[in-house]
Formats: sequence, C-alpha cells, structure tokens
Amino acid sequence: MKVVVCESPGKLTVAERPCPPRGQAEVLLRVRRVGVCGTDMHILRGTQPFLSYPRVMGHELACEVVEAPPGSDLKAGEAVFTMPYLSCDRCSACKNGRSNCCRHLEVLGVHRDGGMAEFISVPDRFVRKADGLTLDQIAMVEFLSIGAHAVNRPGIRPGDRVLVVGTGPIGVAVMLFAALEGARITVLDGRADRLEFCRRLGRAEFCLALDSDTREGLHEVSGGEMFDRVFDCTGNIRAMEAGFDYVAHGGSYVLVSIVNERVSFSDPEFHRREITLLGSRNATLADAARVMGAIRSGHIDTDPLNTHRANLAEVPDMMPLWMNPAAGVMKAIVDC
Repeated sequence: MKVVVCESPGKLTVAERPCPPRGQAEVLLRVRRVGVCGTDMHILRGTQPFLSYPRVMGHELACEVVEAPPGSDLKAGEAVFTMPYLSCDRCSACKNGRSNCCRHLEVLGVHRDGGMAEFISVPDRFVRKADGLTLDQIAMVEFLSIGAHAVNRPGIRPGDRVLVVGTGPIGVAVMLFAALEGARITVLDGRADRLEFCRRLGRAEFCLALDSDTREGLHEVSGGEMFDRVFDCTGNIRAMEAGFDYVAHGGSYVLVSIVNERVSFSDPEFHRREITLLGSRNATLADAARVMGAIRSGHIDTDPLNTHRANLAEVPDMMPLWMNPAAGVMKAIVDC
C-alpha cells in the first residue's frame, strides 16, 4: 500500500509498505479521507515534541471497514469514524470518563503511525459507525470534537459573552459549538483572512483584529465587563498570557492550545476576579457523538470548512504550500 512518511523534519515521501494485518480485537480499515491538522504541520517543521521519526502522519480519519473482529457490529463497507486518541481504559482518568487525558495515551500519527495510508488497523473500541455522514464530513469530526470538548469544559449559558482568541480550525470549532449554546461570540485574530472567514460563517457578533488597541476594543464590545468565557486557541505564549486580562470577574479561561513553555499571570488580578482556569485536551467518543449528531441535524455545516484538498500522492508537494499563511487554508482534506 502507499503511505506518506515524514522521514525527518522537512522531508515527506510517498513509500510502499505492506498492508497491516488485522490485530486481535482490531478493525482493518481502508482510509478514504484524512484531514490535515496543525499537528501534522508541526511534525513536518520538526516542532512536535512527542514524536520520533520516521512517522506516518494523519489522525483525522474517514474510513471504510474491510474486516472486523468476530462479534463486532461493524460490517465490511461501512463508513466509520476512528477516534485517534488510543486510551488505556485502566488509569484513573479513563475510569473517571476522562479518556482524553489518559495517563498512557497514544495518538495515531504522533506516538504511532497514523492514517496517511491506504489501510490502517486500529482497536475496534475506537471505531464508530458514521451513518448519514459523507466521507468529507467524517474527516472533520475529530477537529470539531476538540472544539466541542473545549466548550463543554467551563459550561456556557445562553447569553454568555464568549471570546475566542485564534481562529484557526480549532478556534472556529470552538466558535461553532459556543454558538450552539446560545453564546454571544467575539473572535480575535491577527490574520485578516481568518477574521473574514468567521464573518462569512456568521456565528460571531464581533470579529476584531489584534492590534495596539485590542484591549480597548474588547472592553467596548463587552460593555465594559470583558468576557464570561475566554478560549485561547493560538498556541502563542504571549497571547495566552494576555488572555487573562480579557476574563470578566467570576469568568473562566480555557487554554485549548498548548505551548512548550511556562505560562505566567498576575496572581493578585487572578484572585481579584476569581478566575477559573481550565485546560482542554483532545476529545472523547462522547464529544465525537455530539459532533456527528450536530452535523446530521444540519446545525453544523462542514462544507465551508474544507478549503483545500489533494490526493495521497500529492501530499509531499502540497503540504509545504498549505503551511504558508498566504494559502488561506482552513481545513485541507487528503483523498486516499
């Protein structure tokens, strides 16, 4: 089978590998679509800290069942969603329903080879039927699930003032699911093209550009109160630290993005406002089920999100182009 391998930072190749055997309690899947994620771009850049090379990337998967284990309700030819976060089901986090932050978590395309391939075999407990969804829609369930999970962390009430900082794919996913909860949404980004993308989606009340007057602008659109729920989706340490100033008294701050640095903030101001600080990592199968339901019902329209696409053999040429901000990529999908 054909696979796309990141041999080392900056080097992508198309290679031939044997089709993987179906392991015990695993499902052999034919990969049909792969969404390209910021994680994949970090791998190509050499800035993903939890990875060894060479690596087959890809964790946003839409697949068809080839062969399922005996007793499985999965049938050959069915379209399925694959949860890429392979949790142990034994640690305290898993036992408490927090498989997204499993102590022994392995991520497809990061800790083990992923889905930029024609076939993959994964444990059947991470595979779910995706009836009523197209292959393109299934390929977008995973990144939307990260947004759905983040929105669930602080709890959002109708009318809450929500600020989303950073409007890449994850920030857009947060915006979409916060809107479903009835929030009044403001988005903040330094890129004009991404703000325009949010305006076209029509879910944000205010789309503000990051500049020297950012804090004053946020103060104005929030009626002087700042925001009940703030979500950082930037992956930028300066933005993450600045976000503490945007939280209203009694509000919550959710760090969806992650950096390999220490985050600092003013403790007196943190306590004065009694801010609730939350991390949000990955997603659960319950989050994915919620996303698939929202897509089926028409509450989430995935069509505008897919801005670029290519086939598997084109990935080594296209990935460097997609990494350029001038390309205006929101979500690229690879057809396998």
